[in-house]
Formats: sequence, structure tokens, C-alpha cells
Amino acid sequence: MTTLLQTPDIAAIVARHGLPEVLQRMLQAIEFDYRRWPDFDKVARLASHSRDGVIELMPVADNAHYSFKYVNGHPRNGRLGLPTVMAFGVLADVASGKPALLSEMTLTTAIRTAATSVMAARALANPVAADGADTETRARRRTMALIGNGAQSEFQALAFHHLMGIDTLRLFDTDAAATARLMRNLRRTPGLHLERCDSIAQAVRGAGIVTTVTADKRNATILTPQMIEPGMHINAVGGDCPGKTELHPGVLAGASVFVEYEPQTRIEGDLQQMPADFAVTELWRVLCGSAAGRPDADAVTVFDSVGFALEDFSALRLMAALARDAGVGSTVDLIAQPADPKDLYSLLQPATTAPPAQCRSAESALLLPA
Repeated sequence: MTTLLQTPDIAAIVARHGLPEVLQRMLQAIEFDYRRWPDFDKVARLASHSRDGVIELMPVADNAHYSFKYVNGHPRNGRLGLPTVMAFGVLADVASGKPALLSEMTLTTAIRTAATSVMAARALANPVAADGADTETRARRRTMALIGNGAQSEFQALAFHHLMGIDTLRLFDTDAAATARLMRNLRRTPGLHLERCDSIAQAVRGAGIVTTVTADKRNATILTPQMIEPGMHINAVGGDCPGKTELHPGVLAGASVFVEYEPQTRIEGDLQQMPADFAVTELWRVLCGSAAGRPDADAVTVFDSVGFALEDFSALRLMAALARDAGVGSTVDLIAQPADPKDLYSLLQPATTAPPAQCRSAESALLLPA
């Protein structure tokens, strides 16, 4: 039997622990796996593109577990009453190939994406509570601009608030209703100040961290070089497939750029705009201490985040553990298991006992003229 986690199960896990704790444990799980990066068999995800969106498969494995995620990205889905992103994932045993877990991953992906953003910012951004920093500098480092206020935005906002000490969010979206929803959902969050902005330039002005999480499948320039200030850290989350970007190439040219898995990011990230020899650093190397992160306090750092299968691997293992602890989930008979493993046909026997005469009658009826 395979354990099945549905959307209500993930919601029950979050209700039991609280979203801040789940975000923290997700960050820890992802960082643990990033620190053992060489243990994994990694490939860029397989994508099928259409005019309106993309459907992707994201596999990864270590010597014990194999996982994949099915995920889409269809920006126009709101008009159909569907989420822009929908996902499910599988965690399997490498030794036998048996799928141990089948899980929803729409909610889970939002949680793991936010946790990954914070993980990168902790490694790359200027410290929020820096010793010796003046009041203005400390206030700036506790301020984040959040550009794109869609389905992922609450998770990004709360992750940075609870896990990194961000206390001021400056919000902008071309859809005013999206910003209004975000403010309504977060208005009771203690210690979090929300500012609605009239433009991207207004939102990013004076922000220590800028997170872009827009959905349109197009080459956009959400951030331009004129908007960038010394010391900024940018989480570019929305540019995640060919032909979809958020940053002007000049932003990347003037920054230290960090990525998840370079072969994938060069195809899908904002990095797709740059020459093949444009230098980037994979984030795992910073986390392991084999590469430098932020060069200095005034440098601009960019995390060109497209989402990588290793993060889903970590998320699936964490949710499986939390589900066991909470006693949630169900089991499904997903895989055929005959009494004799070599006699798969035996499972069809109850359905093939119709009398031969009936079969002949049906065949004869097909041969008769109308």
C-alpha cells in the first residue's frame, strides 16, 4: 500500500504545528540535503511547453529514495477558476522501486519555495540585525519589497517575517485585488507592517531584500538597473521557464548571481538572457563553505531561483515524517500486487468469467447488417 497525503492532510499538519514551525523545519530539511549535494543523482527537469503554460516533471534521487514532482505553470488559469500552479509528487524506495508516498504538492510547493528563498537570503543578504549598523540601515535590512502578490506571496511574506526578521513588506502587483487579498490575509500578523505601493520603483526603494514572484509567461523586466541600490539582495523567483524572465540583463551583469542547479537555470532562469560564460555560483557551495557568498555589504546579490527537484525531495520526506507523527493520511492500493508476483494476469480473472456464449453473441451482433 502507498501512503496518500491530500490537501486536507497538509492543512492538518500545518494546523498542528503552525506555519512558522513548518516553514522552519522545511528550511532545515532543504538545507540538510543541499549540504550533501554530491549524494544526489541530478538532472534538469523535463518540460512540455504550450502556448498557455508549461507542464514539468522534476526527478532526483539519492541511494535510498527517488522522488519526482509533476507541476504545471499556467498564468491564465485564474480565468478558469484553477490555480496557476498545481502539483503532486511521489517518494519511492530506490532498493525496490515501490512508491511509498503519493502527495499533493501545490500547498507543499508554496511552503518549500518560501523556505528556499529564506535559505538563500540567510546565506547571501546583508544580516538583518547587524552589529554596529545605524538605525536607518537596520530598518532597511528589515524591509522587503514583494513584487507579485499571487498565490505564493503569503508564504514568501510569512517565511521572511518569521524566519528572518523582516517586519516591513512593501507590496506591488498589477492586479490591485491580489494586493488587497494579501493584505487582508496578513493584516493580523503581529509585528508585520504592510505598505501598498503604486509602482515597482516605489516598492523597491529603500528595501534591503526584493522578492519577485510574478506569473506571466513572458520576457518581462520587473526590475531594471536604475531601481537597484547598493547592498540589495534579490530573490528572482518568477522567471522559471524559457521565455519567462523578470530581471533586466543589466541587473544580473551588476550583481553576484547564485543559482540552484546551473544546467537548469541557464535554460529557465533569468540567466537565460546572459552569455554562456557568464559566471554564477551554485548555492550549495556557499552553504558548504566551498564558495564565497556576498562579496561585501554594498554588493548586489541575486538568487536566480527556478525551483529544483532536490527541494521537492526534501519536502516530500519532511511531510511524510510529519504525517506519521500527526496520524494523518490514508493508504491507496496504487500498485498491483498479485499473490504470485509473476502472475499479474490473475488479478484480471474476476473480470473475465463471462460465458463463452455471450461473447459469441456479441461478436455475431457486430457482424449482422443494420
